Amino acid sequence: MDDPRWLDQDEERAWRGYLRMRTLLNAEIVRDLGRDAGLSEPDYDVLSTLSELEGRRWRLQELAGHMAWSKSRLSHHLTRMEQRGLVVREACPDDGRGALVTLTDEGIRAIESAAPGHVASVRRHFIDHLSRAQLEALAEIAEAVVANLTPPRVPVGPS
Repeated sequence: MDDPRWLDQDEERAWRGYLRMRTLLNAEIVRDLGRDAGLSEPDYDVLSTLSELEGRRWRLQELAGHMAWSKSRLSHHLTRMEQRGLVVREACPDDGRGALVTLTDEGIRAIESAAPGHVASVRRHFIDHLSRAQLEALAEIAEAVVANLTPPRVPVGPS
């Protein structure tokens, strides 16, 4: 086994800063989302993703890939969302084994109601603290890291 490539002082500072920022930032935004809209972070992810798609539906398997969740975990979460009337599951017309997840009218109302407060929270806790140059650098950093993490098998749109 090769010797580990320990982080130097600058790398350590960047890594620990990122971890702390991620933890604190996520906690603030999730707290605001729950308090203001009564939604969890996964609820919002499902609703916002479906709301942006034509037909407001997506195969369960692709939605699970988008969220980086197992089909089983997403299925359990969707059951809770179905009980609240936010989504419905239907059999895939072209594949009897697959399921489509569709946003309901209640789900549309929930995301339309939650989105303004959510974006305000993201701005208040994150975006408004960064310059345009910092935002551009962060976007490039995120794209470079994600390009090496995201499996190419995950589709980017509905099937």
